[in-house]
Amino acid sequence: MYNLKELALMDENGKRSDGRGIDELRSIKITVGVVKNADGSAYIEFGKNKIIVAVYGPREVHPKHMALPDRCVLRCRYHMSPFSTDTRKNPAPSRREVEISKVMRESLEPSLILSDYPRAVIDVFVEVLQADGGSRCAGINAASVALADAGINMRDLVSACAAGRLSENIVLDINDLEDKEGDADMPVAYLPNLEQVTLLQLDGKITTAQFSECLEKAISGCKLVYEIQKEALMKKYFGNELELKEEA
Repeated sequence: MYNLKELALMDENGKRSDGRGIDELRSIKITVGVVKNADGSAYIEFGKNKIIVAVYGPREVHPKHMALPDRCVLRCRYHMSPFSTDTRKNPAPSRREVEISKVMRESLEPSLILSDYPRAVIDVFVEVLQADGGSRCAGINAASVALADAGINMRDLVSACAAGRLSENIVLDINDLEDKEGDADMPVAYLPNLEQVTLLQLDGKITTAQFSECLEKAISGCKLVYEIQKEALMKKYFGNELELKEEA
């Protein structure tokens, strides 16, 4: 027997509320260089999430006492537009936005060679135009691409994806309904070439075995996102060459 909550999240055929299987990502589209006044920028559609990211820097730090003598300061600002959710959101920064801004900075820092830019600052602005669950992962993906577009020295791109638990099933890429009604949500950010996790959060309850399966599934999603990130950057900088190669 299935209860109404389980049927809303996954039917008897194993299909989720949006028609995906347990191992399917939502559709992802990344466009690089969308903000002309920024040093680097990216726009991402991750499912129904629509997020734009602009990067400014390296540039002089203001106020100057925040400058570090041996490395660059990375500042991230995650903000949800008032019209990004079903009900109007207060434009003032919420506690959740402050927390996600901190999480994003800590997720991106390991990928950047900040020692190359002492006494400077890099500002990353993440604006959520439409939210649909997993906006922090989508924002991290776009921010990493925007940093690469800005020419910041990097060890690797940061790719992020969430996995979670719906009843007894571990599923990839949690959407908004699954985030609110599901049993657990695990956002993960990952450096694919270095095989390092830079973000691991868990909201909900899972067993030790489910934790391992959830982490493994999230990392597999990160690797799929990584290919889309690279393709978006290649399209901007080598678009004509790639088209010629495909035609050949």
